[in-house]
Amino acid sequence: ARWYVLAVSYIVVVKLVVALVYRVTTGAWPRFGQVPWYLMLAATIGSTLVGGQAGEEVGWRGYALPRLAARFGLGGASVLLGALWALWHLPLFFVPEADTAGQSFPLYLLQVTALSVAMAWLYANTRGSLLPVMLMHAAVNNTKDIVPSADPNATNAWALSHSLVAWLTVAVLSLCAGYFLLRMRKIPQLTREVAQSV
Repeated sequence: ARWYVLAVSYIVVVKLVVALVYRVTTGAWPRFGQVPWYLMLAATIGSTLVGGQAGEEVGWRGYALPRLAARFGLGGASVLLGALWALWHLPLFFVPEADTAGQSFPLYLLQVTALSVAMAWLYANTRGSLLPVMLMHAAVNNTKDIVPSADPNATNAWALSHSLVAWLTVAVLSLCAGYFLLRMRKIPQLTREVAQSV
């Protein structure tokens, strides 16, 4: 049960920590999203079952991660997969109707790579179960705007963001990813178990 709690709450906790750090450093609270928590939860559960991230996770964590882990270790595989995952979404930064249009792709790359490490940690600790990582992916998609990172004036996908919330989000996610990577190195059987699931 704790891994499902982690899957649902991970990005929410990260964003609330970001809001607290923002408050301490600037003296003001960041802008909070307007979507009620129960709608975010319903969207997370619903899109886990029928959303596009379910199919993505069959490919990313179900197929690619075990094969990459067999070659690069779990930590290396999760970082490499994060970069590939971000590049997969690159075209959306140039589609005017997309919510990522004009946003900073370099920051997105850092953020998604850190998320990939967390998802690999979750995948390994649930013995290769895809449901928790599908749930985490859906939760990220549906709850990330509890404290929005988007820069409303952004127009250049290759520029760095001017959003302090975006930078703080990357910092918190990276600290968590660093912790997970250290834990992966100290528990080598995680890599063996993931690699053997091929």
